[in-house]
Amino acid sequence: MSFMIEDRVAVVTGGSSGIGLETVRLLVSHGARVALCGRNRERLEAAQAELIREFPEAQLLAETCDVLDADSCEAFATAVTERFGGADMLIANAGQGYVAHLDDTPREAWLSETNLKLFGVLNPLGAFRSQLATSDIGSLTCVNSLLALQPEPHMIATSAARAALLNMTHSLSHELIQQGIRVNSILLGMVESGQWRRRFEQRDDPSQGWEEWIGAIANKRGIPMGRLGYPQEPARALVFLASPMASFTTGAALDVSGGFNRHL
Repeated sequence: MSFMIEDRVAVVTGGSSGIGLETVRLLVSHGARVALCGRNRERLEAAQAELIREFPEAQLLAETCDVLDADSCEAFATAVTERFGGADMLIANAGQGYVAHLDDTPREAWLSETNLKLFGVLNPLGAFRSQLATSDIGSLTCVNSLLALQPEPHMIATSAARAALLNMTHSLSHELIQQGIRVNSILLGMVESGQWRRRFEQRDDPSQGWEEWIGAIANKRGIPMGRLGYPQEPARALVFLASPMASFTTGAALDVSGGFNRHL
C-alpha cells in the first residue's frame, strides 16, 4: 500500500528512538524525505546511521532541537528549508509521563507537564506553520495518549496535560484547516519501549521469557489483545493520518491502544 508520500518532506520531532524512529523508518521506506530532531546528538547520529545502513538512498536531515525552545525550533525549520525547500508534514512526537498521585505531585510537575504537552506542539507548529500552509498536503499529527480521555490517578498531572493537548489540537484542526493544514492525533495505550525492557531485566522471576512477562502485565492491566503495542503500530497510524491517504480527515483522535479504552 502506498501512502502517496514519495518525495514529500516530513518532519518528526523526538525522532531518534521508539515510536519516533519507527515513524521515520516508515516514512523513508515509502520514499519520503525526512527531517528528524531530538535533544541528544549522539542518539540522533546513531539513529541516522542505522537508517542509512537500512536505506542507503535515504534523504535524511538530523538536527538537535529542543521543542520547548522556540528559537531552537525556528533554527530547525530554517535547516529544513535550506535542505529540502520546506515541509509537507509535521509529526509532533516529543513527550514523557510523570508518575505520581495527587499528594506526590509537586506544583512544578503540573507546570512542566502542561508546558511539554502544549508547547512541545506549539513551538514546532509556530516554526513550520508557513511551510505547511504552502504545501498542498499540509498536516500536523500529534502523538497523544489515551490518558486524555481515560485518566489514571497515578499519572494525574500527565493525564490533565494530555486532556489539554487533545482539546487544543481539536481547536487547531478547525482554525488551521482554513490554511489547508489538517490536524489529527493518535491516542496511545501501552507500547513496548526501552523502559519496559529495563524493567524486564530486573524481573523477580528470571525464568520468565519476555512474551510471558509482558503478556502477564497486559492481562493485569486489562488490555484485550493480551500484549503491549509495538512501536511500529502507532507509527503506521501516524503516517496514515499525516499522509494524503487521510485527506478528508481532520480533528480526529485515533485510538491505538489494543482495546485498552473503556469509554465510548
